[in-house]
Amino acid sequence: MKTFKYMLLPVVVLGVTVVTGTNVPYLTGRVTDNAQILSSETSRMLTERLRDHENRTGNQIAVLTVSSLDGEAVEDYALDVFNEWKLGQKDRDNGILILVAPNDRRMRIEVGYGLEPVMPDAMAGRIIRGIMTPRFKNGDYDGGIMEGTLAVIDVLEGGTLSETAEETASGNGSGGLHFEGPDLSIMERVLIGSFIFGIIGLFTVIGILTPGAGWFLYFFLIPFWAMFPIVVLGVRGAFVLLCIYIVGFPIAKLIVKNTKWYKKAGKSLRTKGRASIGGFNFSSGSSGGSWSSGSSGGFSGGGGSSGGGGASGSW
Repeated sequence: MKTFKYMLLPVVVLGVTVVTGTNVPYLTGRVTDNAQILSSETSRMLTERLRDHENRTGNQIAVLTVSSLDGEAVEDYALDVFNEWKLGQKDRDNGILILVAPNDRRMRIEVGYGLEPVMPDAMAGRIIRGIMTPRFKNGDYDGGIMEGTLAVIDVLEGGTLSETAEETASGNGSGGLHFEGPDLSIMERVLIGSFIFGIIGLFTVIGILTPGAGWFLYFFLIPFWAMFPIVVLGVRGAFVLLCIYIVGFPIAKLIVKNTKWYKKAGKSLRTKGRASIGGFNFSSGSSGGSWSSGSSGGFSGGGGSSGGGGASGSW
């Protein structure tokens, strides 16, 4: 019986490995090019520069390329590799992993706790967007990984990013679609944006179409238009959207106010105390007005969470 248990052990281990997703590769050196996207000369130069940096500072930086993440989130996979490889010194946590998955067009700079003050998430994101992404889009993996790694080394040794990289990261030097804010893929921005703008957009439309109480919704929604879009569009995008809302709502309200159905609804609210607009039933009261869709209901917001330090990107 005991022998039978031992025979089953490899099967159980294999099953657990399959369930947990992509395997963590062996640490074969400072540069592990499993995707085979780097030239031998680039790998040699990177290894030398990373060795020199470790000798000067004690920081351990490793570069890993894998063909695909097999459906696993780049943040989760990078964290698994980082912890499995145990990058950095135990008492300093001064390790960094630069991960590139070309088939998934995803990358990440995973930063150990000890280096987060020197390499914060925003700085790692600027290196990804301003240095690595433009080169990856042109198919230049050698240049993207080399220049990105050298930028990481430069920042850790007290340097700063070049003006060109800063401009590209902020969107001034990029001709493609770019957003500030959290490092999210286009798909993630679409999904989160659909949730956020679906809710506040619905209430904005109701405010425009509702006689009387619509102006209350106008002022009520200003904080929501000011803060929620930051998650998807960043600070600049949210500011522009807020300005459009502040100016556009009154203009739309004035345009709608002159339509026959709006005047009829306003008259019904004043004389009958209720009106129906687009399937929604509105009633007036001492507070000035209320609205309902004919049935009870509402909405609730959701919260977010973040993982380890660093930044992710795609191209």
